[in-house]
Amino acid sequence: MWNLLQIELYKIFRKPRTYISFGAIAAFILLIQLALLANGKQYLQFGLGFLDDSFDIPYDKINNGYWICFLVLNLLLIHVPILVALVAGDIVSGEANMGTLRLLVSKPISRTELILAKFFAAAFYVIVLLAWMALFALGLSVILFGTGDVVVAKAMELHQVESADVLWRYFAAFGFAALALILVASLSLLLSSLSDNSIGPIVATVCIIIVCTLISEMQIPLYDKYLRPYLFTTYMLGWKGFFYIGVDADGQTIRGSIQNFPAILKSIGVLITYTIGFVTASVLLFRKKDILS
Repeated sequence: MWNLLQIELYKIFRKPRTYISFGAIAAFILLIQLALLANGKQYLQFGLGFLDDSFDIPYDKINNGYWICFLVLNLLLIHVPILVALVAGDIVSGEANMGTLRLLVSKPISRTELILAKFFAAAFYVIVLLAWMALFALGLSVILFGTGDVVVAKAMELHQVESADVLWRYFAAFGFAALALILVASLSLLLSSLSDNSIGPIVATVCIIIVCTLISEMQIPLYDKYLRPYLFTTYMLGWKGFFYIGVDADGQTIRGSIQNFPAILKSIGVLITYTIGFVTASVLLFRKKDILS
């Protein structure tokens, strides 16, 4: 299995399209950082101005590296699934299209091992991609803007997390994001194992995510009751919960606390369950697949 995994990783990282994601993420984050260096206060006033009547907001102190990382995660993690699908959607169908899949399954390895190796390779790609994002979103932002408290808006509430209580929350948030994006990779793997063309699985993955996200965010009672609880996209942004801090009876924030930790655990459970389901389906379908090309 280890040798097979190494081969699959080599296949992923030798393709130029793999590095499109890294370049796009770096460019996007750098553009945000340059914009906030030039007009950070104006952006904050635009985003949080509706709370001026209720709170005295220290805009100059908010604009720090920790807060900018939170902003980047909000803006970027919505689009990263597309970048994951670009690689994972090609992982089986790409070989079928080139005619190498038939040769591969003729080797003395089981089809189950082959699919699992491709899944773990895609998961490793996700982790490397998120590490790259953390390097720019968190590391570079701290270098450019320094550290400070993170102020997070939730509905009409403001949650202020002290700078000394922030870093572990980012580690947890990136870990949660890894689970969400590995789920996307497993969905792309499933669709890729059904197709002999790379475009179909990539486009299908993106379409499924877009449609499910729209249903999750539309807040229509019918959808909220019968569809939203069962869609994996409903739980993919659960990383934000790590920044919603709890308060005591006097309204004082509790350092190291999370407002609704059971909801985060539920989201993690749903993401893992869907991932296992997609990978299992991929294995079962690929074992029965007739490979003619």
